[in-house]
This record gives sequence, structure tokens and C-alpha cells, in this order.
Amino acid sequence: MKSHRFWLALPLACAMAASSADVQPQVQAAAPRAAQLPIEGNFPAIDGAVAWLNSPPLSSADLRGKVVLIDFWTYTCVNWRRTLPYLRAWAERYKNVGFVVIGVHTPEFGIEKDIASIRQAATAMQIDYPVAIDSDYRIWNAFNNQYWPALYFIDANGHIRHHQFGEGDYQQSELAIQQLLAEAGSGAVARGLSTVEPSGFELAADWSDLKSPESYIGYARAESFSSPGGAAPDKRHVYAVPARLGLNDWGLAGDWTIGKEAAVLNVAHGRIAYRFHARDVNLIMVPTARGSPVRFRVLIDGQPPGAAHGVDVDSQGNGAVTESRMYQLIRQPKPIADRMFEIEFLDPGVGAFDFTFG
Repeated sequence: MKSHRFWLALPLACAMAASSADVQPQVQAAAPRAAQLPIEGNFPAIDGAVAWLNSPPLSSADLRGKVVLIDFWTYTCVNWRRTLPYLRAWAERYKNVGFVVIGVHTPEFGIEKDIASIRQAATAMQIDYPVAIDSDYRIWNAFNNQYWPALYFIDANGHIRHHQFGEGDYQQSELAIQQLLAEAGSGAVARGLSTVEPSGFELAADWSDLKSPESYIGYARAESFSSPGGAAPDKRHVYAVPARLGLNDWGLAGDWTIGKEAAVLNVAHGRIAYRFHARDVNLIMVPTARGSPVRFRVLIDGQPPGAAHGVDVDSQGNGAVTESRMYQLIRQPKPIADRMFEIEFLDPGVGAFDFTFG
């Protein structure tokens, strides 16, 4: 869960935001407090988008008479990504009986405001339902939203009737869709649940064996940074990885500049090391010069990953940062244990934002 220091295998949400300008760390090991939930009521305005994908601009009034699912997402969020196969399935299954999915893309990081990158991500993820690009947080604030992912279910009369924060409860969500369609008199609504077979990034986390929390690299929210001397914010500095890292400790090696959101590598052969306990290791990265790939090599316990490589790495641990997105670096078979992850960048010019695990 983004912005949380730790969680106990809880598939609740990718992030919690205090406001569009200041996302603050919080600890949460249960469902959100009632005071944090939006008051269910009338369909808030959705006319604050800076652009739309897959549709002309839509308003709440345009959607009156339809059952609407509003989905808040951001394209680097692994928790949201694992809900996507269900969203696609529902959008396709119920599209001819008065149901509309609308994705509201609200960024967490500055890189996620780039419309070309959002469009590229939506195409790669096979998102063909309407997407409102909410880079100014106007729709987010209208809903008083705090989470990625967050789903709001709106009936044909324009009232929010149900919400789901974070991963899971897919059966309850689909039954809510069916109920609202039946109430709207949408004719023969298919019963039973959609068949979904996630894979790759979209496979659910191994919650029973997940002991590593999301870890930000930028100094605004970084925790457990263990390079000697700590961070030198916004300054070039040569870092070293300590001889020993405890579980969920991490460090940098080489010439880096640690900024508020990310660390940027200034000289080739810089490294990041992290001792983790999880099936998957993901890292949000971006090449700082568009069109200039940054090659990297991944090791696990000092060796090429072999069968434990992620979808963005070959068995020898080789890969390249070519665009702004989340990269899956490790997906290891059982048994899961405490392991040492290392990534070495063979070229300068990479921005590293955020580790997530699954």
C-alpha cells in the first residue's frame, strides 16, 4: 500500500493521499476509518479533466440513466494494476446493458502527468473504456478520494451506492453492478461472475508470504535507507551499500542525486541493493533522457535470477529502462525466503522512484 510504512498482507490500496500537493505517510492495518470515507450521495462532477482518452469529454449529466463505475488509477500503481483484469471483464460483459466504466487517471508522481505516457500505458494495458486525465486533481477532490485504486458504483439516478478501496472483494463488486443494472430495468442481466485469469503484472500478490512493504526512494517518503551517512537531498553524492542489510533495508552505491520523488543516477554502474521477502520485486523507473534506454543487470543473492526473473528481465538478469513505468524484476518460485536483490545500471540517466512487492 503506497504511503504506508508496513502492512500485514493487506490488499487495501496502492496509496493514500492527504491532498493533491502533499502525500503523507500513514500506518494502517485495517480498513479505512469511517471518517475517511466519502459520504455516499450524488454523482460528483467529472468535468475537471485536462483531457480524455477513448471518448469525447463526458459529464455526470451525460451518464444519467446508466450504471457507472468510476475507477481512480495511476499507471505505475501495482495494486491498481492487479484490479485491471476485472475492470476490463466488467466493461466488456455489461457494456450493452447500460453499464459504463470510466477510469480517472490521477497521478501520484510528476512523471504520471505526461499525457503521451498515459496514452501509451492505456494502449499497452488494453484499456478501451473512457479515461479522464485528472492531472489537476479536480475529479479526485470532487469525490474526496484518498486511494489508488478506488472504485465508486453509481446507479442510474446518479447516486453513489457502493465503493471499494483497494484490491479484492471482486465478487461483491460484480454483484453490486448486477444489482444496480437490475434496478435500472436494464433487461436480461447476465448472472454468475466473470471468469478472469490474471497473469504477469496482473496476478494477485502472494499475500501469505509477503513481508516487504512498498519503499519510496525519493527523500520525501523514503524509509529504511541504510547507505552510510544517509541521504544528501538534491545534491550529487557518492553512496555505498553497507556490508550487511537487515530485512527491508536498502541502499545506493555510486554517484546519485536523491530528489524529493526519485534518485537519479549521474554516472554509470550505480547500484541499488534491497533485502526483501516477497515473490515479486517491482521498481518504478524512467530514463531521464527520452529515447535513451538505460541498460541494467539484476542479481538475487549475488547470482543471475534464472527462473526467478521478472517479465522485464531475462534469465541472466539483463534488461533496459526504455519508458516511464513499473518494471517487474523478480518473480521467484517458492520457497520464499529473505533474499538480497541488486540492480546495477550500466548507463547513467535513470530515475528510480518506488519499490513494490507482491
